[in-house]
Amino acid sequence: MQQLTSYICGAWVYGYQNGNGNGHARTIHHAVSGEALYQVCSDGLPLADSLRYAREKGGKALAAMTFQQRAQMMKAVAKHLIANKEALYAISTETGATRSDSWVDIEGGIATLFSYAGLAGRELPDDVLWPEDDMIPLSKQSQFVARHVLTSRPGVALHINAFNFPCWGMLEKLAPTWMAGMPAVIKPATASAQLTQAMVKLILDSGLVPEGALQLICGGVGDLFDQLDYQDAVTFTGSAQTGKLLRSHPRLLEKSISFTMEADSLNCCILGEDVTPDMPEFAVFIKEVVREMTVKAGQKCTAIRRIIVPASQLDTVKQALLKRLSGVIVGDPALPEVRMGALINLEQRDEVQSKVDALLHSGCEQLCGGALDKSVLAGNTNRNGAFYPPTLLYCADPMTNQVVHTTEAFGPVSTLMTYQSLEQAIALALMGQGSLVGSLVTADEHIAMQVIRATACAHGRMLILDEAASAESTGHGSPLPMLVHGGPGRAGGGEELGGLRAVKHYMQRTAIQASPTMLTAIGREWVRGAKVKEDIAHPFRKYFEQIDIGESLLTARRTVTEADIVNFACLSGDHFYAHMDKIGAAKSLFGERVAHGYFVVSAAAGLFVDAPVGPVLANYGMENLRFIEPVKIGDTIQVRLTCKKKIKKVQKTPDDKPHGVVMWDVQVLNQEQQPVALYAILTLVERQQGDHV
Repeated sequence: MQQLTSYICGAWVYGYQNGNGNGHARTIHHAVSGEALYQVCSDGLPLADSLRYAREKGGKALAAMTFQQRAQMMKAVAKHLIANKEALYAISTETGATRSDSWVDIEGGIATLFSYAGLAGRELPDDVLWPEDDMIPLSKQSQFVARHVLTSRPGVALHINAFNFPCWGMLEKLAPTWMAGMPAVIKPATASAQLTQAMVKLILDSGLVPEGALQLICGGVGDLFDQLDYQDAVTFTGSAQTGKLLRSHPRLLEKSISFTMEADSLNCCILGEDVTPDMPEFAVFIKEVVREMTVKAGQKCTAIRRIIVPASQLDTVKQALLKRLSGVIVGDPALPEVRMGALINLEQRDEVQSKVDALLHSGCEQLCGGALDKSVLAGNTNRNGAFYPPTLLYCADPMTNQVVHTTEAFGPVSTLMTYQSLEQAIALALMGQGSLVGSLVTADEHIAMQVIRATACAHGRMLILDEAASAESTGHGSPLPMLVHGGPGRAGGGEELGGLRAVKHYMQRTAIQASPTMLTAIGREWVRGAKVKEDIAHPFRKYFEQIDIGESLLTARRTVTEADIVNFACLSGDHFYAHMDKIGAAKSLFGERVAHGYFVVSAAAGLFVDAPVGPVLANYGMENLRFIEPVKIGDTIQVRLTCKKKIKKVQKTPDDKPHGVVMWDVQVLNQEQQPVALYAILTLVERQQGDHV
């Protein structure tokens, strides 16, 4: 039998590999055939050394890379994994997953890497420090100011993952961890560790990540928690009971170590009382519930466990669900006709059965499923497999039966229950005591408003499905990289994903108080009030590399005339009374006619733009425009243009013109040097040297 090795301190190793101990090994079985596949043991491995190795090797290397370099690394890793995905699909069948199940896990995880690489490429600086917000004035003259910055923590992230998503579960945590500049030690669930190990090996063999940035423990974590320090972070995905034990570890409490938990929850799906069987939303509801019951054989932390429907629709819903569930082909996931594979192992199957028994003992009725008739299984190698049929239960008294709101069968099992009023439906949703996700199917805007406003407090994510949204919806159980994944209460109280929010979980936020000039030096991003650099050459005549942060141009002046206002009104079609009606303007907030705000912006561009062909390729955006003071007829404006920050862009092809993004701070001033308009513009500026990646 094969030994499933761990990757520790730069080497692939197995517990007690030198025969100097009697390590406890666990066996991984094929979910479909029951065949013993691997032995797993981490006893005797230098787990404490793995933390030191991560901090000294991987941590320092990642922290030295800019956000843009980390993004490029992650994009390259994602491309490498996509090119080798078929090897992962082959191993995934050993866990009982169908091709579509594996697609969510494998390619969904890889897509998360792509997503974070893209987010960082668009929004993060080409630096190791991340200025999080704008300057915060702390004094009248704004020479004592502050801002929050984010820096990499010199620690290591220990990610303890669940068995149901061995690839996605790792990558959705690894993406923000690496982006933050922190190395990771991955501890996959033993039952599916072979798939995680295969993906880790692909990543390491690619040579794309620094040594020490990624390590893998197949087996137990031993006394690893005792070696953690205050700069480290721990994440856990799994059962609420195990998570609570880990969260209360004395070392975590002593060192105030960051701990994030994502636990299984009793997620619900509510059918609105407005939906009738002849409406498209009814079919959407039935399809969504059955899909969530059967994808990954129901082994999803986001699966629908409680089906909440109006009492008047009980019989119709029941029959529709039973009809659709009867068409689900269960069996060997390698067969194309199979729609639901096996549970991860026999132990999990027995656990699911015990929870179903508990629900039945509480008074629930079994509508289908439960006992498995193996004669209906598709395939020839499944007699010893961990199969469990789609199982639909019915609870007649959900307002008093607490078991249906506290007991989760982590498999293809859901419980149908009814409500008499919308208020009762809301109460049932809240009885889950915290969920990762809830969904509502309705065509009524008022019902959607009432339910979401009342139940959002108990959910990390909520999905409202009507006919319009269902056509493009990713579904109830699909966490997305740009949206928060987590939930309160039973769901663990943690947050994962959520776009760049997740990166901040692994960084240190520090409030810096200083002068604007000092903040500019620290953040490498110019802030208003800091010193500027002026040059004879116009900044638009310079290539990307030649422009300095804080480089500034003070333009010539322009006096605004009545003709300017009239001409702009005729050109734009904007004849608002404050610009064109002398009597109306006299009664306005301004007391007299004023120039159009967009004329001021246009006139400002005329003052700072350098017309001839040069390194500036395009102006592609404006941000944070604010009109501070009115510009009246006879006022004189002038512009202060200052380089705020620069982001180097990577060439996608050798034919692309190398360039970077320069953000310019624009201050439009009047004759009294008071700002009348403040904003930033973004320009694409040609680079002198290319660097195709």
